Amino acid sequence: MLSGPWSEVIATRIDIDLTDKELLNILQSSFPVAAEPYGVIAEQLDMSEEDVLQRVYALKKRNVVRQISAIFDTRKLGYKTTLVAFRYPPGALDKAARVINRHPGVSHNYARNGHFNLWFTLAVPPHHDLGETIDHMAKATGAEAARVMPTLRFFKIGVNFDMVKEKGAAYDYYSPDGFGGGASTGGIVGDDWNRAQDVTPFEVEVIRELQEDLPLEFHPFEGIATRLGVSVPELFAVMTGLQERGLMRRYSAVLYHRRAGFRSNAMAVWAVPEDRAVEVGMAMAQSPWVTHCYQRPTFPDWRFTHFTMIHATTQDQCEDVAREISEATGITDFQLLYSTREYKKTRVRYFVEHEYDAALQEVSS
Repeated sequence: MLSGPWSEVIATRIDIDLTDKELLNILQSSFPVAAEPYGVIAEQLDMSEEDVLQRVYALKKRNVVRQISAIFDTRKLGYKTTLVAFRYPPGALDKAARVINRHPGVSHNYARNGHFNLWFTLAVPPHHDLGETIDHMAKATGAEAARVMPTLRFFKIGVNFDMVKEKGAAYDYYSPDGFGGGASTGGIVGDDWNRAQDVTPFEVEVIRELQEDLPLEFHPFEGIATRLGVSVPELFAVMTGLQERGLMRRYSAVLYHRRAGFRSNAMAVWAVPEDRAVEVGMAMAQSPWVTHCYQRPTFPDWRFTHFTMIHATTQDQCEDVAREISEATGITDFQLLYSTREYKKTRVRYFVEHEYDAALQEVSS
């Protein structure tokens, strides 16, 4: 962590200026994996490396930038994952969400309007049972209803925003089922998209290191390489190999999008006939405002098949995007589920089995 005069930046920088927005665009979409990454960014923005570090530090302190680290493919690492929807009485929601947040495999947890009022994503390691974990959570928190909504078809994940233009910019996206036209497929696609791959003990150690927040230093990868007993170029070679195999999707920042200007977050859910599932999913994925697009199962109390995440600067803009998608696809049966509270947003932690075992024991007791 930075100290000294750099800490004074927090008191003086209140608004996110144009340079900050340009910096955020780089951090989230094309963070350089280089010996001196902040120096590379400085050259791109025509400023000093010290100024880049100051600005990133300020953005972190204000919780605009949450973390800079690697993004891994949960399923290819052998982890089981799903979206989960619970329903609680209004007075029980906050307490239940705090209990669920303790699990290290819960990366996103939101209160939303609608029939189910708590939505979270859960991942568990291979030796844990996903269904049992969810059952334990539902019982421990007194959920009135629980629905497990795994991915049936995976059309898109491409979290990217143009902070300068204040527009969605998810053009280059990951489509592991091989659907759509994303320029980046992140490695293997098609039948292998959700198949676990073997990783060596050394690769496990690398993943443990890369999932942590990158330090704000002139040579931030040196400490990682030293702890792993390799040189920085050797570390980068391992990272390249992980990316080529689709285990690591990219290296980038996680932003707190509301603080960065994208204040409205809608999970649009759509009732799509099965004979149009692929066609409509591919069309939805083309919208640069859509960061995620999946097909999920239906239930007697849940008819919606397709889920698209829409982030925008206003609720009206979210509704405009949904209207455009509806007109383009002809799907008129849909709802916009807005997040009313964010309980947790982070990246899944991998190969920390003691944390998962402790969390399962806690919710089971």
